[in-house]
Amino acid sequence: MSQSIPHSTSNQTAPSAVLLDRDHAILAFNERVFDWACRHDVPLLERLRYLCIVSSNLDEFFEVRAEPHLAANQSKDTKGLFTVASFNRLAQAAHRLVARQYALYNDDLIPALEKRGIKIISHGDRNPAQRRWVKQYFAREVRPLLIPVGLDPSHPFPQVANKSLNFIVRLGGRDAFGRENEIAIVKVPRVLPRMIRLPESVAGGVHVFVSISSVIRAHLAELFPGRDMGQFSQFRVTRHSDLAVDEDDVKNLRTALRQGLEHRHFGQAVRLEVSAGCSEYLSAFLLKQFDLPELALYRVPGPVNLVRLTQLVDLVDAPALCFPYFKSCYPTQMTLGVPLFEQLKQGDILIHQPFESFGGVLAFLREAVNDPDVLAIKQTIYRTGSDPELMGLLREAVRRGKEVTVVVELKARFDEEANINWAEMLESIGAQVLYGVVGLKTHAKMMLITRREGRQLKRYAHLSTGNYNPRTARLYTDWSHLTADKLLTADVENVFVHLASHSRLPKLNHVLLAPFYLHNKLIEKIKALGDTAASGGQGRIVAKMNALTDEALIHALIRAGQQGVKIDLLVRGACMLPAQVAGLTDNIRVRSVIGRYLEHSRVFYFRQGEVEELFLSSADWMNRNMMRRVELAWPVTDPAQRQRIVDEDLVAYLHDGVDAWDLLPDGTYARVKPPKSGQAHGAQAALMGRYAGRFNEREE
Repeated sequence: MSQSIPHSTSNQTAPSAVLLDRDHAILAFNERVFDWACRHDVPLLERLRYLCIVSSNLDEFFEVRAEPHLAANQSKDTKGLFTVASFNRLAQAAHRLVARQYALYNDDLIPALEKRGIKIISHGDRNPAQRRWVKQYFAREVRPLLIPVGLDPSHPFPQVANKSLNFIVRLGGRDAFGRENEIAIVKVPRVLPRMIRLPESVAGGVHVFVSISSVIRAHLAELFPGRDMGQFSQFRVTRHSDLAVDEDDVKNLRTALRQGLEHRHFGQAVRLEVSAGCSEYLSAFLLKQFDLPELALYRVPGPVNLVRLTQLVDLVDAPALCFPYFKSCYPTQMTLGVPLFEQLKQGDILIHQPFESFGGVLAFLREAVNDPDVLAIKQTIYRTGSDPELMGLLREAVRRGKEVTVVVELKARFDEEANINWAEMLESIGAQVLYGVVGLKTHAKMMLITRREGRQLKRYAHLSTGNYNPRTARLYTDWSHLTADKLLTADVENVFVHLASHSRLPKLNHVLLAPFYLHNKLIEKIKALGDTAASGGQGRIVAKMNALTDEALIHALIRAGQQGVKIDLLVRGACMLPAQVAGLTDNIRVRSVIGRYLEHSRVFYFRQGEVEELFLSSADWMNRNMMRRVELAWPVTDPAQRQRIVDEDLVAYLHDGVDAWDLLPDGTYARVKPPKSGQAHGAQAALMGRYAGRFNEREE
């Protein structure tokens, strides 16, 4: 890279604070999500969905954070390596959470579902008619896809894909060739549905489901005619799945990543799940096969993959057991029938998603595509998902002869394949496709429209704290910011040019860009507030983010708090800063809000005396965001717009009396207690109520 990245300007001695462990903080976040599955004020099917979300989060935790190689001589340090002791503590915490999950599933959710006429029945609970139907289903839909593999020297243990469902069987007797090979493996194809609904003719007037594992388990012996089937168990292995590509050593990153994706499903094993009744012989055999320690074994009294139970939620048509329907309103600062380019000449527009619709962003792009005066569209792509609408608009823009430049982040974790496919599609029709900067992920969310107006070219921009993904825009809280501000749009243009050419970045007017300036500028602002407070002035920081794990920023906050700055941190996920510790962080409060929607917006508020600054950002306060990603933070300078963000995304959450958790001095979290008198309010519910009444008059 032609421009060097400055080191942190913070040279002060770090305070004597023992930071919280990042991995345990991630598990603590999942415990807060799990609380939603336990809450009886949450609709029943939504409780099941939250249980599945925790399982999905744990899958990713093991795939990314679990150390693949557990050697006794390792020491856990800032690089994330593990000693045996630290691995044991983390594994024990994960085991406790998994045990709570299955206890809730078996003792609470399953009985509650049965009371509402929703049953998952095992083979032993099926009546003769149901058994006949399952037998026919197995013969017709399942058996033709199963190939049991008996292990012998010519048939070694098969490659088992990451998170796939399998059976292991111990057989008695001899095979067709007179050999005593006793272990067989049966892979369950991913194409088979994990939950199957029985027809009404055999369901008995209720919603009756069978799992694919119980269907196969009931007919497992049929796969081994002439053999005695003894011990057996389901099993599922989780593998390390974080792609590692040496970008300095490859000529074509896209090709290298596509090749890497072919092997992702077969990385180093990090976790083994088996049925609770799995014999010691079979579990020991599997542990040896996957080279895993005993604590990597999870015996589960139920489905080995709770994530797949989301299929049941989708198959049951029971609105009363789900959250009440909520439809985002049309963005309140947009006026239907008036071109957005004309509206933006009058002032910036903010969209608070999902309370206001992401459709406003699509309308902005659609207007640009259809406007003959628009000459160029530039956009970053990090996670778009499989929804084709946005990509269809970019394709139409190319067809209409506009200059379309797209910066596609190929290394967006677990979205690599989708992004490669989108990149190849856009490139094939003539769009200019860029892959950002070697060694950095382009995580900034920005779109720039260049339009001819008379003899001038005018720029319009969209900046966001979230992704260009219509599906997650309905589930994540984020801010979209539309602007025609000359200085801000000039900054966005310069960032795009920098990403394309890797030329030296000029001095920016408003935007703070990582990895060049964002980290240092944040530390400088925190330090300035600390100096103000130390000299008798007033300093205030309120910052909202998804994670706080960057040690330099944490130490800067601790110092500022010790100097008298009042600091409130809204950190949804992992937080390593120990809050409310006497004599150390008395002035710092950390709060996590877990709600119906995933809190995703990043908002940084600084007040020095009477001077206020507020930034929106794509970046969390993590070292990777500050040093290894292209990230943006930009100011909201209009006082009315700034106050709106403060009211809706900071004050509302600091006063949340329903869904908030406070970080305690010992590193644990406590859910807020509702007031003894009066009604407690949740921030998200209040925002839904505020915007729901505006739907009819602004329906899209």
